[in-house]
Amino acid sequence: MRVLVLGAGAVGGYFGARLIEAGTKVTFLVRQRRAGQIARSGIVIESHFGNFSVRPNYTTEATGSDWDLVIVACKAYDLASAIAAIAPAVGPEPVVLPLLNGIAHIDEFDERFGSVRTVGGVAYIAATLTPDGVIHHLNNVHRIGFGGRHGRHPPALTALAEALRGSPVDVRLLDNPIQSLWDKLALLGPLAAMPSLLRAPVGRIVATEGGALMLRTCLAEVVAIAGAAGHAPSAAVVASTEKVLTEPGSRFAASMLRDIERHGPTEGEHIVGDLAARARAAGIDAPLLQLAWRHLQAYEAGRTAPH
Repeated sequence: MRVLVLGAGAVGGYFGARLIEAGTKVTFLVRQRRAGQIARSGIVIESHFGNFSVRPNYTTEATGSDWDLVIVACKAYDLASAIAAIAPAVGPEPVVLPLLNGIAHIDEFDERFGSVRTVGGVAYIAATLTPDGVIHHLNNVHRIGFGGRHGRHPPALTALAEALRGSPVDVRLLDNPIQSLWDKLALLGPLAAMPSLLRAPVGRIVATEGGALMLRTCLAEVVAIAGAAGHAPSAAVVASTEKVLTEPGSRFAASMLRDIERHGPTEGEHIVGDLAARARAAGIDAPLLQLAWRHLQAYEAGRTAPH
């Protein structure tokens, strides 16, 4: 199997390197700066599951169409350029597997590549790419799930699952990948909105007066939005999500908080803004999400304003 991975950051770099470790032929499609880091040091992973490095194939321009699978692992604010970058590599055969946060990107991939070729995928990992190009895996979770959206799994996905089962990664074939994206969003929505708004991880929010209630209320807003979209998470998913969101002392927060702390761009529009828009369209009262979205808009305006 030949796999093209757009992005060698925290998500694409980690799972792509694990694929190489398991013996799969992987080529990374990266920008010039990242290409320079890979040329010097390869892709370096520091993880509780063992540190390792690989010297992968890489390119700064997609060519050819003989790929079996194209994985897209970029930040949502780079989505348009990512789709344009992979387009030359997506001929009649390859399956396209987006590993982006949120749900809004699915429509854009469907429009460009079709809903049969675009499969659903969800990645659970807390990791960060350091300025010198090292991928730090920050916890013990490194789960990836994916599946076809029309009642069958394309052969490339079953091959991908088989390959990753030869690595430490927790891999799952999903019968309903869109539901899985919404289930993740039940966690990611509050985890992006509230820590970004309060500039604090879960544990510090829980320690404030009414902090746990605020997190539960934001979760309820996202659950209502998911229900209006026909993808309400199960009671078990809601319960496990609430436990994560209200754990005392937790240092957990979405990567959006780290983006804000380094004064960088965020996925606010794609995650919090999209949820706020869906709430308005469905007539759902979601004051916490609306407040967090206004905050993120103000942050982005200030970040890009001339000084």
